[in-house]
Amino acid sequence: MTSVLYDAQGPRAKRRNILYTVLFALVAAAVVWWVYDGLASKHQLDWIKWKPFFTSSQPWETFIWPGLQNTLKAAFFALIIALPLGALFGIGRLSDHRWMRMPSGVVVEFFRSIPVLILMIIANAVYSEYTNISTDTRLLYAVVTGLVLYNASVLAEIVRAGILSLPQGQTDAAKAIGMRKGQTMVFVLVPQAVTAMLPAIVSQLVVIVKDTALGGAVMTFPELLASVRPMAANYGANTIACFTIIAVIYIAVNFTLTSFASWLERRLRRGKKSTGAVVGTGPGGAPTTVGAPVVVMDSSAS
Repeated sequence: MTSVLYDAQGPRAKRRNILYTVLFALVAAAVVWWVYDGLASKHQLDWIKWKPFFTSSQPWETFIWPGLQNTLKAAFFALIIALPLGALFGIGRLSDHRWMRMPSGVVVEFFRSIPVLILMIIANAVYSEYTNISTDTRLLYAVVTGLVLYNASVLAEIVRAGILSLPQGQTDAAKAIGMRKGQTMVFVLVPQAVTAMLPAIVSQLVVIVKDTALGGAVMTFPELLASVRPMAANYGANTIACFTIIAVIYIAVNFTLTSFASWLERRLRRGKKSTGAVVGTGPGGAPTTVGAPVVVMDSSAS
């Protein structure tokens, strides 16, 4: 039996694939055992090192929850600032006016080429030198500024690509009914491109959440990952346990974001499939919608 894409496997190919599967499973099991044996030999899996996270609320209230709050706060502020800026620069790169298109392209390419950590460090130095912001608040400002500058540039390219992915007929139809370019962009192209851009935007939001850890690693910003060091010092050098708990929290937060984005995307797609407004009934009582004229035959004409 063959398919359009590939031929059906013969007996030798099936035996070879079974052999490869068994070998891969054995190698994976060996790696898992090697990791487990290494951790167990160093007493990293002892219950005493994991006990504080399951029997007491102190590590959660003292270290994890404050760090998670700072992570979510920095990510939230970075997103709500970077998203409109990215949309503005993305649309600016599509402008017919050179005075708008060229500066937008320069800003996007410049900040997209610089590592976000360098942007955080520069922002922290600028705030320290030219402002009177307190140290704790300054670190938050620096992290958010670095995230905004970098991710706004990335989001600008996402917006530009999403708009360019739409069929040319959408623009032609808008021009045919007399819409100006600005109206076409705001009322026709951007709303349709949102659905196409949503997965990439949420993926960038996940990147923003994870990149907040750079501020804690270099500039002592008290975010989630930075809570590992004081926790490990207070609970008997249980570094592996601390990193594992923090990793699970990151997974939970990012999985929640991606699940919400998937739900929102499905909802938007369903909404676009049922945008017609029922205005009457056609032959046989079938409903008709705006833009779908139905010719009704007069029975007396026959």
